[in-house]
Amino acid sequence: MRMCSVVLGGLLLNTQSALTITAASARNQHRLNMSFTVEERGNPNTLSYRLFFKNSDGKYVSPFHDIPMYADESQNIFHVVVEVPRWTNSKMEIATKDPLNPIKQDVKKGNLRYVANVFPHKGYIWNYGAIPQTWEDPGHKDGDTGCCGDNDPIDVCEIGTKVCSRGEVIKVKVLGVLAMIDEGETDWKVMAINVEDPEAKDLNDISDIQRLKPGYLEATVDWFRRYKVPDGKPENQFAFNGAFKDKDFAIETIKSTHGFWKALISEKANAGGLNCKNTCVSAEDSPFCCSTDEAKAVVGRVSTSLDKWFYYEKK
Repeated sequence: MRMCSVVLGGLLLNTQSALTITAASARNQHRLNMSFTVEERGNPNTLSYRLFFKNSDGKYVSPFHDIPMYADESQNIFHVVVEVPRWTNSKMEIATKDPLNPIKQDVKKGNLRYVANVFPHKGYIWNYGAIPQTWEDPGHKDGDTGCCGDNDPIDVCEIGTKVCSRGEVIKVKVLGVLAMIDEGETDWKVMAINVEDPEAKDLNDISDIQRLKPGYLEATVDWFRRYKVPDGKPENQFAFNGAFKDKDFAIETIKSTHGFWKALISEKANAGGLNCKNTCVSAEDSPFCCSTDEAKAVVGRVSTSLDKWFYYEKK
């Protein structure tokens, strides 16, 4: 059995000893917080690996469409789905074109993608993920960057001290945003801090990162500028000469991408190849809402034969 540590109510637990789950699912399900669980299909570092999401009612959900953008709208606290834990190299992402949008490893020309270690950086230098219910519309030219969106949920760099788990859903304070231009597309990078981080109370805007974590913002720009170079790609460019915009600008940018997502999920925008199947958005708001049985069929069952024991007399 593969061992992993996860968080329940802020306490670090071992899934083998601390979680009570059925034998049939113990192999591929582990609780990440009090609201969501994830189920694995396939093995990590393979083309078939998928990470599906369930809510607290046991219903399969899409991390793109069903998890709310806000954790606390009155305080501007947002949910983030962690795709890539800090210091790791596997390029994991929400599969926007697959039903229920599980997390999977990105593939190029049939090969799994990994981010290279560009000195002095090791893997991803933050917990990297996305805010659900957002979409950078490829049909909308941004007035500040002059480029259209990259067709993905808006990205987040979470800078707290904890190394998160893949698929973990965390609550964050937004601190600022970087406008990267990736091969002619706008690709916003939101800087944020987990609300449970010990330093969260002292980090309230982009200037606080510079004050409390000197060098981190510069390292972030350097990372995004050069991370594709080992793959033979040119350096990425940035709007605003690579300067970070503040919290208020970032929040307005997130709200804008939420508006684009609303148009997408209600079929008022061209989805292209994106899959908008969901289970929690009301049928009145989304024609893509599917039944629980349809969602189960997407994920597929784990064979019960895996739980059968064999007994033999020792000779």
